[in-house]
Amino acid sequence: MKTSLLFPDGKEKALTLSYDDGVDTDRQFIKLLEKYNVKSTFNINAGSFSPEGSVRPEGQIHFRLSESEVKALYNHPLCEVATHSFTHPWLDKQPTAQCMIEIIKDRQALEKLFGKIVRGHAYPYGTYNDDVVEILRKAGIVYARTVESHYSFKIPTDWLRMGTTCHHPESCLLELADKFIDGEVGNNDGWLFYLWGHTYEFRMDNNWEVIEKFFEKTARNDNVWYATNIEVYDYVTAYRSLVYSADGDMVYNPTSTDVWVKIDGKKISVPAGKTVNI
Repeated sequence: MKTSLLFPDGKEKALTLSYDDGVDTDRQFIKLLEKYNVKSTFNINAGSFSPEGSVRPEGQIHFRLSESEVKALYNHPLCEVATHSFTHPWLDKQPTAQCMIEIIKDRQALEKLFGKIVRGHAYPYGTYNDDVVEILRKAGIVYARTVESHYSFKIPTDWLRMGTTCHHPESCLLELADKFIDGEVGNNDGWLFYLWGHTYEFRMDNNWEVIEKFFEKTARNDNVWYATNIEVYDYVTAYRSLVYSADGDMVYNPTSTDVWVKIDGKKISVPAGKTVNI
């Protein structure tokens, strides 16, 4: 018996995005999310908000939003808010206590601001080590995105050292998008395209058309699930919690999430809390 992961409604592919720093160009980016009905995670430094009423100086590329602007912008059904540390330091260079404070203060502030539990993270500058990973685990963070590209669509196995398909400025972006949409998953686990970046890079490079071309290729596809990072984590965790009978003729879903699985090429839905005959 061969089992493989499918996404909600039996879809074979998923797309998730991750953008950092809570900057003013996220406004334009979220308008594109709305246009194409795509979701994204935004990684915010709650200790680095701009003062209320601030205006971006002429020519400044990277400009952070104020606290009230952050609350208004990301309180949106297409957005997840995740931690990025309180003040954006190199976490691997911080003493243990300071590193924990950076994560906990950011998580506390974001949870208070949005009234939601925050469980995700992206490493500032992409730097981390085993001690930082353990601190995140103890702080209640369940996934953490690195800046490492693997140029594939594999499902994460180490959620606190989670790589990405690519960074959006990379020249292979649209080629990977074509491969993702046109390729055949077969009886392998479903594919996940994980794209990351900073939206101020579109201002810096004057190339908003790059992300729009990406969305034109990947959005509105009936075989793709569009999800935030935490939705992907929760769903894959539920899939990996399925319990199979000894002779393989039944599968039990002990979670509160409906799960789809492909067994010997056949798509099967396993509702939350139910046992299904295969």
